[in-house]
Amino acid sequence: MSTPPSTLPPSMPRCGESVSQRVADRMRAARIRFHANDNIAPWLEEGELAAIEQEVAGKAQALLRALVIDVEHDHNSHDTACRLARMFVREVFAGRYQREPAVTDFPNVERLNELMVVGPLRVRSACSHHLCPIMGRVWIGVLPRADSRLIGLSKYARLADWVMRRPQIQEEAVSQLATLLEQRLQPEGLAVVMRADHFCMHWRGVQDDGAHMTSSVMRGAFLADASLRKEFLSLLHDGSA
Repeated sequence: MSTPPSTLPPSMPRCGESVSQRVADRMRAARIRFHANDNIAPWLEEGELAAIEQEVAGKAQALLRALVIDVEHDHNSHDTACRLARMFVREVFAGRYQREPAVTDFPNVERLNELMVVGPLRVRSACSHHLCPIMGRVWIGVLPRADSRLIGLSKYARLADWVMRRPQIQEEAVSQLATLLEQRLQPEGLAVVMRADHFCMHWRGVQDDGAHMTSSVMRGAFLADASLRKEFLSLLHDGSA
């Protein structure tokens, strides 16, 4: 696999090259995917995230002008482009540009092997089709094995937040979170359920305020054992989790 740029000396931009183009070219050369729901933090060199934010602000200003908004004289819109850039890069899409949060794990000393359920965790994401908010809750079921690694309750929330703060579709977000937790915990089984409201339906299109979407991913014992799956889902249904 190619070496991320954090271990290499900073590259010099070519004449007329934008920072976003430079980062994209670097990842293409390394055959690294950079879809909307991918994390690209390891491929950013020092100072490039701030430069990307500035570039986004310039593009956002052009978008506002294309919408025939007088950004020079409208006091409400004067700083909107900068606010948009900061929001996208530093906040709502931060899961693309920030490295995975540090999470301390510990061994399963007591050899726990009973179902653990975490949630509901409040999560916020965005639809990659329209960049409209996705607001919902996530439940996580873990069946540890004797040699599993365990993490604290707050760490589930941090990892879920890191995965969700990217433009994506809900089905892929749930799968990404499940894969990350599987790699971290090495459990006997893992389950993730997400229920969310999609503002691409509430705010535009059919404008249905009552619609929501529920997605689930079952791995390992949860996929093979119907009774375990039923126990996990019943805890969600009766409000015990």
